[in-house]
Amino acid sequence: METLIRIAQLLLSLSLLVIFHEFGHFIFAKAFKTRVEKFYLFFDPWFSLFKFKPKNSDTEYGIGWLPLGGYVKIAGMIDESMDKEQMALPPKPDEFRSKKPWQRLLIIVAGVMFNLIMAMGIYAGILYTWGEEYLPTENMKYGIVCDSVALRSGLQNGDKVISVDGERVEKATAITAYILLNESKNIQVERDGERVDIALSDSIIPYILKGSQFITPRIPFVAGWFPDDSPAKAAGMQVGDKIVGIDTIPTEYFDEFRAAIAAYKDTTIGINIIRDGQPQTLAVAIGADSKIGVQATSEGIFELRKIEYGFFAAIPAGAKKAFVVARDYLKQFKLIVKPETKAYESLGGFIAIGKIFPGTWDWYSFWSMTSFLSIMLAVLNILPIPALDGGHAMFILYEMITRRKPSDRAMEIAQYIGLILLLTLLIYANGNDIVKLFR
Repeated sequence: METLIRIAQLLLSLSLLVIFHEFGHFIFAKAFKTRVEKFYLFFDPWFSLFKFKPKNSDTEYGIGWLPLGGYVKIAGMIDESMDKEQMALPPKPDEFRSKKPWQRLLIIVAGVMFNLIMAMGIYAGILYTWGEEYLPTENMKYGIVCDSVALRSGLQNGDKVISVDGERVEKATAITAYILLNESKNIQVERDGERVDIALSDSIIPYILKGSQFITPRIPFVAGWFPDDSPAKAAGMQVGDKIVGIDTIPTEYFDEFRAAIAAYKDTTIGINIIRDGQPQTLAVAIGADSKIGVQATSEGIFELRKIEYGFFAAIPAGAKKAFVVARDYLKQFKLIVKPETKAYESLGGFIAIGKIFPGTWDWYSFWSMTSFLSIMLAVLNILPIPALDGGHAMFILYEMITRRKPSDRAMEIAQYIGLILLLTLLIYANGNDIVKLFR
């Protein structure tokens, strides 16, 4: 069921993104009296799932069977349809190629513009509806938990982050992303009451790109919920119990418990808890996986900060957030094209995108992910690669600067090259997903 919910969210999100993107091209083409022959959600090679053409309309609307995007077919334009027969005929006044360069440029970039507008609108709606709640860095009262990459860098569990490269990072959960996107060189922490400066190596970047959490907030081990087959629940543990030790070993924090419990597989051991202020010991049967079947919770442990937005305040705040996310995504893209980061190994396709949606339907998560994907689509589409909007825009800008229009043959070749590049990237990214599944 979780997989079906993720697929449903992914398809709905992609459908909204594609329709809004293509509507940008469509509405600007209509504004400049350019004929639009098709408006399709998803691609329709050989056949379509649904199509109709209103009376006295030049445009056929439809839904294709291949969910890899969508398109508008604009008359007189060399695009993915590769309609050579039409291009061989003399230009007509209502064709794309007959329009002025600045009009063609606006038609091309309109899709990207609409995706950015969509992201701004969604972020504004999120801020107005839910506000913004986060854990300030200074409120991580128990310090941090380090993964193996962070430990090798010289950080220690319990360190309290002061700054990164001398700059204060407002949100605790944004520290790892800040280090990645800014390729930070050092991090300042408080350790045993003293300030310590830790140098960060460039070698950590590939690991973070591959999914290293690097550092996360440290928490006590408070029981949040139990699966049905939980050994701890069978032993009498309850939601809200604080786990403080295993036998004679104190484990004040969740990371300490997780490290200590590994030595007690296939045995029954006393788990020390505090319930309603009173210490107790429960005899828990530990399985071969060294797990007791308890999900830790951080609810109520930290003092969170929440910002509420009124309707008019949410609009500029949403626009600002969209531009910040776009800026950060461009920084991440810059890392991807650096061979030394090996970021290409972390590229994913539809499976990877689908996994970022939660297994239960949650509108906050859905809209947050849709707004991010809208920005991602805008950034990727504006890249100066043939077959993408940015590639078309590049040729139009060349024409506007040199006063020379590239030949149709040159445009066709560029379109073929772009399509081959995109298809190769699509195969590689989705191939990465399949390899990761088998791993």
